[in-house]
Amino acid sequence: MRAPGHGLAGAGLLLVLNFSPTAAASITFSASGSLPAAIQGTVDDFRTVLGTLNPNVAGSFGSGRREINWDAVPDALSAPNNLPANFFNVNSPRGALFSTPGTGFQVSANFGVAPIEFDTINASYSAIFQTFSPQRLFTALSTTVMDVSFVVPGSNTPAFTSGFGAVFTDVDVANTTSIQFFDTQNNSLGTFFAPVANNGLSFLGVFFNAGEQIGHVRITSGNAALGAGVTDGVLGTDLVVMDDFLYGEPSAAAAAVPEPSSLLLLGLGALGLRWSKRLMQSGASRKS
Repeated sequence: MRAPGHGLAGAGLLLVLNFSPTAAASITFSASGSLPAAIQGTVDDFRTVLGTLNPNVAGSFGSGRREINWDAVPDALSAPNNLPANFFNVNSPRGALFSTPGTGFQVSANFGVAPIEFDTINASYSAIFQTFSPQRLFTALSTTVMDVSFVVPGSNTPAFTSGFGAVFTDVDVANTTSIQFFDTQNNSLGTFFAPVANNGLSFLGVFFNAGEQIGHVRITSGNAALGAGVTDGVLGTDLVVMDDFLYGEPSAAAAAVPEPSSLLLLGLGALGLRWSKRLMQSGASRKS
């Protein structure tokens, strides 16, 4: 048996049932601690729910999972250089496209190549950030917000997944760092918050088990963007960056199905046209 803080029991497993036009049944995996071992069990439980790890190749396997740990990024596309938003669909196909209202994305540098853990931005950051899977971290630039959209790996075909999770480092303020889930019609499936772990690691993963199709997720990391003059903890500033992403295998999204009310209107319309045609035919026969 795992100690508290590990696995489903220690993670505060939560089954949420929403009875709304976008009904969603979700299972939340959540854990935090000062060292990677504190969240490892919960991360592994989430992996088990998602399924077998698939290779980083184009096309959809239909089941299993994909992961991003940033180590596949070459030095030329790491700090102080920016990461292309489509790297994990083109260079290393995993069906994930990034977007942000900020100025781009950056993966921290490897030791011996450039200052690590975003010390390229501010020399104090390696003292507050640590890694879950050494040695690289990830962040959006000039903002705390980014979106991950899903496509069939190696293509532009919209796709969906059933679950997504991320590791965060140095979450200091509760109810700030979050993942919001959207279905393929851009309806919100809910917002979930990462647990606090000052100078430690936090994991948040959500799996939807009632047939929901996640088209994209919005990640909010902390309450302030990294910057040369921005120091963590000053006046409530909470700087947060990311490590591993884990998500279910992206599969091609099905065509939108009309809502029951729309189907009813279509049916009534067709019925009206049919009766109108019959009346016209009846009137014509009487005149003849």
